[in-house]
Amino acid sequence: MVLKVTEKLAQSTEAQATLTLPFELRQKSRFRAVLDNGQEVGIMLPRGEVLRGGDCLRAENDIVIQLNAASEAVSSITSSDYLLLQKACYHLGNRHVPLQITPSGLRYLQDHVLDQMVESLGLAVKHETAPFEPESGAYQHSGHKHTHSHDHHHHHEHSHE
Repeated sequence: MVLKVTEKLAQSTEAQATLTLPFELRQKSRFRAVLDNGQEVGIMLPRGEVLRGGDCLRAENDIVIQLNAASEAVSSITSSDYLLLQKACYHLGNRHVPLQITPSGLRYLQDHVLDQMVESLGLAVKHETAPFEPESGAYQHSGHKHTHSHDHHHHHEHSHE
């Protein structure tokens, strides 16, 4: 029997179960998943809730489930050259790439096209397996991001470089 989960708690509290999810599922409001203890759950949250590691959800039987961010294949960029990191942020942001900004640099879900672009800026890309917790905001209205993502390319002339 599938357990219904409809509420995200305002703050973390004692949890009786854990659920480990990749970033892609943590941005959906309605999906099926399996708790780490094997119990099947149906997540039905208000739209626009993005789940982060550490968030707690309440199931209909009052069980509290703590969310863990799954480790995923990520590309990490670290550099002591802040200007280069800022350039990488700009170019990745232009492509609406969900981006995690860490104390030492940047991280995004592994993507060889992005890796090549970052390397062409002069930065080294390291492939790691780690939880991915991007900045919130840019990707939350993902319903229509595809409609305008392919028409920016010609607005940015790079002749000044």
